Amino acid sequence: MNNSRLVKISKYLSRHLRHAPDRIGIELAPGGWVPVSELLDACQKNNFPVQLAELKEVVAQNDKQRFSFDAAGVLIRANQGHSLEVDLQLEPAVPPDILYHGTGSTAVESILSQGIRKMSRHHVHLSVNIQTARQVGARHGIPAVFTVDAAAMQRDGHTFYCSENKVWLVDFVPPAYLKIN
Repeated sequence: MNNSRLVKISKYLSRHLRHAPDRIGIELAPGGWVPVSELLDACQKNNFPVQLAELKEVVAQNDKQRFSFDAAGVLIRANQGHSLEVDLQLEPAVPPDILYHGTGSTAVESILSQGIRKMSRHHVHLSVNIQTARQVGARHGIPAVFTVDAAAMQRDGHTFYCSENKVWLVDFVPPAYLKIN
């Protein structure tokens, strides 16, 4: 399958598994799961036909591992990034000592004074390496990367989660735990 088709399917899945499942007539179950057969039927009914092989390729090839199948391969979900209320059934986890957050340079002053807020998402997204954070920041213009003292945050009672695709999630990062790179 060509790369542009993979990107189109990935964007379609992101929109409907993270933000607007009702637009194509699907409902997210606990954990954000949707039966694969229902998703494929909904895509077809909404004039965006997707074959099972294409869906499997998008899940396998997505560089950010945005989606996953359950162990039996009959359910699919977006791993994180939802703007609608969904319980992803994540377990609290001990983060690495240092994590990173990428954003656009125009947000630096606000973040230094107010911290990193989840905005329209359920969690603040943090990465384990500076390269990933820089790539995320570049999507918002000139990238800026913050170092997050995750060990201190956890010691002080903040709860972290790790999604299936190894994105670290937290409700809020107060300014005291941040350093701009």
